[in-house]
Amino acid sequence: MRASTTDADERPLVELAVVAPTPSTSSPSPSPARGLAPPGFSRAVRCNARFSGSASIADGAGPSYPGNAISTTKYTAASFLPKSLFEQFRRVANCFFLVVACVSFSPLAPYRAVSVLLPLVVVVSAAMAKEAVEDWRRKQQDIQVNNRNVEVFDGAQSFHETEWKKLRVGDIVKVKKDEFFPADLLLLSSCHDNGICYVETMNLDGETNLKRKQSLDATVGLSEEHSLHSFKAFIQCEDPNEKLYSFLGTLYYSEQQYPLSPQQILLRGSKLRNTNFIYGAVIFTGHETKVMQNATEPPSKRSSVERRMDKIVYLLFAILLFIASFGSIYFGIKTKAELNAGSYAWYLRPDQSSIFFDPNRASFAAFCHFLTSLMLYVCLVPISLYISIEMVKVLQSTFINQDRHMYCEESDKPARARTSNLNEDLGQVHTVLSDKTGTLTCNSMEFIKCSIAGVAYGDSLTELEISYGGIEEASGYNVHKDSTESKKSVKGFNFTDGRLMNGEWAKECSRDAIEMFFRVLAVCHTTIPVTKKKSIEISYEAESPDEGALVTAAREFGFEFFHRTQTAISVHEYDPVLGRKVDRTYKVLNILEFSSARKRMSVILKTEEGRLFLFCKGADSVILERLSKDNEKPCLTNTKRHIEEYSEAGLRTLALAYRELAEEEYATWNKEYSSAKNSIHTNHDAAVEKASEDIEKDLVLLGATAVEDRLQKGVPDCIHKLAQAGIKIWILTGDKLETAVNIGYSCNLLRKEMETFFVTLDNSGSNTPEGCSQEGSRMAPYEQIDRKLQDARRQSSLKGTSTPFALIIDGSALTYALTGSLKDSFLDLAVDCASVLCCRMSPKQKALITRLVKTKTNKTTLAIGDGANDVGMLQEADIGVGISGAEGMQAVMASDFAIAQFHFLERLLLVHGHWCYRRIAAMVNIKNMFC
Repeated sequence: MRASTTDADERPLVELAVVAPTPSTSSPSPSPARGLAPPGFSRAVRCNARFSGSASIADGAGPSYPGNAISTTKYTAASFLPKSLFEQFRRVANCFFLVVACVSFSPLAPYRAVSVLLPLVVVVSAAMAKEAVEDWRRKQQDIQVNNRNVEVFDGAQSFHETEWKKLRVGDIVKVKKDEFFPADLLLLSSCHDNGICYVETMNLDGETNLKRKQSLDATVGLSEEHSLHSFKAFIQCEDPNEKLYSFLGTLYYSEQQYPLSPQQILLRGSKLRNTNFIYGAVIFTGHETKVMQNATEPPSKRSSVERRMDKIVYLLFAILLFIASFGSIYFGIKTKAELNAGSYAWYLRPDQSSIFFDPNRASFAAFCHFLTSLMLYVCLVPISLYISIEMVKVLQSTFINQDRHMYCEESDKPARARTSNLNEDLGQVHTVLSDKTGTLTCNSMEFIKCSIAGVAYGDSLTELEISYGGIEEASGYNVHKDSTESKKSVKGFNFTDGRLMNGEWAKECSRDAIEMFFRVLAVCHTTIPVTKKKSIEISYEAESPDEGALVTAAREFGFEFFHRTQTAISVHEYDPVLGRKVDRTYKVLNILEFSSARKRMSVILKTEEGRLFLFCKGADSVILERLSKDNEKPCLTNTKRHIEEYSEAGLRTLALAYRELAEEEYATWNKEYSSAKNSIHTNHDAAVEKASEDIEKDLVLLGATAVEDRLQKGVPDCIHKLAQAGIKIWILTGDKLETAVNIGYSCNLLRKEMETFFVTLDNSGSNTPEGCSQEGSRMAPYEQIDRKLQDARRQSSLKGTSTPFALIIDGSALTYALTGSLKDSFLDLAVDCASVLCCRMSPKQKALITRLVKTKTNKTTLAIGDGANDVGMLQEADIGVGISGAEGMQAVMASDFAIAQFHFLERLLLVHGHWCYRRIAAMVNIKNMFC
């Protein structure tokens, strides 16, 4: 656990032990005294107590937490009428006709009131009915989610099914494989002995890779129902917030306290994978869960044409006021002149007039004439224009829905215009903000090339090479292809090179290095093999798509990983001496897990012969700096060159290395590592990292792998045409910077001729000098980002508009770039760039960026995404487009338009958008001319 240096409230709660009361022997779960929790950490949860939300916590009643039901609707039954009426009377014309309708009930009206009131009622009622239908659809989705079933422990006997909406804070739930978590849970135990489970967070951050979660050692034994009968514990943790990747808290259990981290938290909206079941304690429910904290209120959107029409109505209203005022003033003057006998028209008879024509009250008569004139000339403000436009918009929506060119046969899903209000804005889009995973890509990785012992292997062309004409350039390149091209395709494997396939690698000069390379691919991972019923084929469930592709590649090369236990990995290996496969089992001693900070993972294994090996794979930047000085220089030089070539081709690269360990060295290190891992002090992570560093050194380089993240059909061409149309494109993704940059080149967002600006933090936390104040630590990143933004602005000013620019920034840097004076500097730079790529972003940051771009440019913005993590972004943009893909329907339900694939966006904007805007604009002009 690391204490935050930027927020005083986010410090580890193990400090609470100092102020916690001594637990009584009658209470198995000690509780801190109420009121001693630091600000921001007031959440108190009693586990396995059905009334934990209202039960006493110390000496009185505790806080009452909301239920688990959620609502994403814009209206409620009580608020629909006032809010909907407010939305309708935001239109200037509606307000004007409401005033005229009220006045028309007086004797001043030159016609019956119904002639004005009826059209107004029809227009407003139709618009309100449309709003009601759209909101009812959201309500139906909420009902479906709230009524999902989950097993909850009754506290005494067993589990029983209940609806999600009935869950309460503190409940113990059982979630089974492939089920969604109903609330934010503390992982207590799983079907695995070590308390591990795998979670898919696709709906939270858009990533399809599985994330490994680990329960505390203290609760890992709670894997049977009978063990939960006596389980009582107390949790004190941070208050509800939107931070998906952080959590701080303390578990008080069995008169001990244990620090909690994100590793033990299962978030609502994520799914349990590769694990039969888990037991968890509910911490946050309903709108207090992190996914709902990232949600935003459904907005009310109006098209630019409609806002422009309001301005036209203001102009027409000014003309109407002028005509009515001029006529009334003249009428008042003439009326006053009627006082002289014989000077008035005989048919007016002012001596017998009513109040509306009284020479003695000429001013009041002029005012009454003014009101009558407003009603008489009301045709200047055309209410029929709104009715006509609504009818045209409905027909345009039908054209979009019936367009066969935007129908996806694979998923059997057509395009859908979920609202008709924004059709014309499709033709005025200035900036497109897009998610990456599932929107641009297929969530599918393919092993395509590799470099082993300084020799490059793999003849397949990448999408980037094809887009740059690689087919023509490769006329003499594919000299190693063989019959493997004609065999059936394998998911995750698109490698062709006769030198390595079908055991031919045994004839290579560097056979030993190749064999060790394949062995590292087969055993250095956390993948789980899955065999389907009535099938002998093995598929793999991996923590990341890259890892799954690498294990699949090892299988295709003759090293098939087929079985795993908590302490062993079994592989069918091709033995070049025997000429056939043999079974080998490796004892797993340690797994040094991958993290975004480490950028590598390692496993320490013992072979059947008793030899100890450390196998390591990771980013080339961290592997190369840990190599032994004994590595062959030609091999190292060639591998570096190959990695650079793979990266330029838009591929994701990993370097592979190994090291043989001595028994004495390992025994000494393992003692140090175990001590660091079992520590619970505030420097726990730093101690584990230091121990890992001590063993991950003096490595022998084997080579590098190159994996391609496949794009959806037509994505590069679509982005290219949108860029040609002058539309700026931003990609907002939760992926790592390296991954996002590779995809950027593959999909034509980033191009070779572009000048690229990188704005990232250079390990600000770890590089802070000792003795610096906390304020200085906070200012260092701020000044660092400021300097980089200023440098980028200076370069863009010098090169002018002749060179296209691309800006790449990550989430941590963006946190500072959107504060204080840096906000304007960042937005000025970003708006001038043709392409912007933002990495490691939370859903709330996506929504914030969308709002700022919309406000800064004051032009039409469009957001497109396919997951629940994109909902805020879709709602903030002027136009939200949902991809009806594999990540559920949350994005579609929050969108204004729905399409099945990204490349349909080209036709939606450049064809339908163009004609919708042109026809609506022409209709407004013609109507105003003839009204």
